[in-house]
Amino acid sequence: MQRLAMDLRMLSRELSHYLEHQVRVGFFGSGVGFSLILGFSVAYACYYLSSIAKKPQLVTGGESFSRFLQDHCPVVTETYYPTVWCWESRGQTLLRPFITSKPLVQYRNELIKTADGGQISLDWFDNDNSKHYMDASTRPTVLLLPGLTGTSKESYILHMIHLSEELGYRYVVFNNRGVAGENLLTPRTYCCSNTEDLETVIHHVHSLYPSAPFLAAGVSMGGMLLLNYLGKIGPKTPLKAAATFSVGWNTFACSESLEKPLNWLLFNYYLTTCLQSSVNKHRHMFVKQIDVDHVMKAKSIREFDKRFTSVMFGYRTIDDYYTDASPNRRLKSVGIPVLCLNSVDDVFSPSHAIPIETAKQNPNVALVLTSYGGHIGFLEGIWPRQSTYMDRVFKQFVQAMIEHGHELSSM
Repeated sequence: MQRLAMDLRMLSRELSHYLEHQVRVGFFGSGVGFSLILGFSVAYACYYLSSIAKKPQLVTGGESFSRFLQDHCPVVTETYYPTVWCWESRGQTLLRPFITSKPLVQYRNELIKTADGGQISLDWFDNDNSKHYMDASTRPTVLLLPGLTGTSKESYILHMIHLSEELGYRYVVFNNRGVAGENLLTPRTYCCSNTEDLETVIHHVHSLYPSAPFLAAGVSMGGMLLLNYLGKIGPKTPLKAAATFSVGWNTFACSESLEKPLNWLLFNYYLTTCLQSSVNKHRHMFVKQIDVDHVMKAKSIREFDKRFTSVMFGYRTIDDYYTDASPNRRLKSVGIPVLCLNSVDDVFSPSHAIPIETAKQNPNVALVLTSYGGHIGFLEGIWPRQSTYMDRVFKQFVQAMIEHGHELSSM
């Protein structure tokens, strides 16, 4: 309460100072306009500081991980102040791609072959000018997994790299098959339940730099894929730690939420058309096994998955695929430290589907749950161009695990 009162006094003082110097005394013909605006501003500030700005809920499966995060990743215990004029879930989700900047990142592209004759596009940021890790063989490497239709060019990926560039780490972005401009060599794309391509990438990167600390971070579907991989493989992974952001924990619940009328209009239909566009681009590869015309008539992600994804990966029904794709059922088997940031107002991942009780049973898992932030939103500040709360969580956690991760094993 003392901190809240201090925040309120400071915000009220700043508002008063601004209005006094920027709003003319004659506004609305008298000083009444000034009083009305000031009164409304103070009332809004009271509401914002008491109901919107809150500390995230930190759920861990062990006291050791909780203490580690409090000591070395303090952002997860600090109050998150969403952008005061845009804190609602849909607004945060829709605004981020348009309002955040796109830092310049120079990639080196590499195409690697897969066992089935396909290819995967990797974009490397080698950070050869690193002052902290001049030896490339031991330079920490972070693998980044974008969302459903995302690539290395997404603003959230660019910000992760840009913010942490000064730390001296090397980054490699795993672009799913057929989305980054490369040719599709086999009639196969990707899904969040099939981890074969990710396993190929992890093995490839680790073989190049076996002495370098190796971490991974996945956003949205990329996080689902990463968690499914970790749940399947347990502790037998070269990854030292991982982080996920805005993961859809239960695919059934995600689909149901996104099919509500407003969410379908704002998000579902658009993402469906993006998926269809990717399929149509490589139409000649699928005509023998998929009814592409039927796929192009899908009106939702669920219909797309029923007509294309589940068929592509050999599932008997869409329910079989969605069951296998849901990472909540594998969380108990994760064998390395993992931090998972979600907003409880995320319409892509309803709060009731977040596996809080399961997380409490695994000492390697930490859930960080904010009250607001939307889906890959987490905007903060008056004009959130440069970074977000999500970016700061990523930077602090990666740095904590690389520089202090050894402390977890000794706790």
